[in-house]
Amino acid sequence: MAFPTQDLTIWGIAFALNGVLIALAQRLPLLTRAGWVHAGILGTILWGCLGWRGWLAVVMYLVLGSLVTRVGLKRKQEKGLAEARGGRRSPANVWGSAAVGALIALLIGAGLEPVGLLLVGFAASFAAKLADTFGSEIGKRWGRTTVLITTLRRVPAGTEGAVSLEGTLASAAGSALMTLVTVALQLVPAGPEALLVASVGLVATLIESVVGALVQERISWLSNELVNGLQTAIAAMLAIAAANLLQCIG
Repeated sequence: MAFPTQDLTIWGIAFALNGVLIALAQRLPLLTRAGWVHAGILGTILWGCLGWRGWLAVVMYLVLGSLVTRVGLKRKQEKGLAEARGGRRSPANVWGSAAVGALIALLIGAGLEPVGLLLVGFAASFAAKLADTFGSEIGKRWGRTTVLITTLRRVPAGTEGAVSLEGTLASAAGSALMTLVTVALQLVPAGPEALLVASVGLVATLIESVVGALVQERISWLSNELVNGLQTAIAAMLAIAAANLLQCIG
């Protein structure tokens, strides 16, 4: 896969294109007004460093995550479990989900090698985040039995660190779906690397639940966005390390 030459022309096109698209799309109930501005910054980074494929992968993540947030929204609102602002993402949500991916894109844009391994980390970070979103939203709506992941003690839906069978299966589906997006866009090759990305996405989501159960409510400054950033960083590092091991074995 060829990446754009890092010159002012590419960045100018990226900035202008994202500005126009954000202006057209801001009426959609996906992001807050400030969220759209930050999404434009993120989109410019992605297009400038990875080209349209990397940009489109994250757009697909945003669309899929927003759609699943609205599944059963009325029922989740009745239970008090719906996302704030009707599911619209704020700047903190944007960067909590995408800061790791943006950093990897910048490293690729700066010429860091090997690009293949970095792209596996990029894909895994978004697979993990979509897995988290699918698991949380589906689990809150249709999870029959919700337990704390560390003790398996039954707890109310929406508790930090809580999991359900339905939510876990949804997490696996979300990770697989995001992996398919990156494979279709030729960011990650089909085969062992794709299976690795999908698996790591689910594993990182389960690790995030453990973090939520053990420490999130005990540390006042550990927000959901910081935990999301930690989750995506774990996913990227695990995927890169495992893909490197696969290459060495192969």
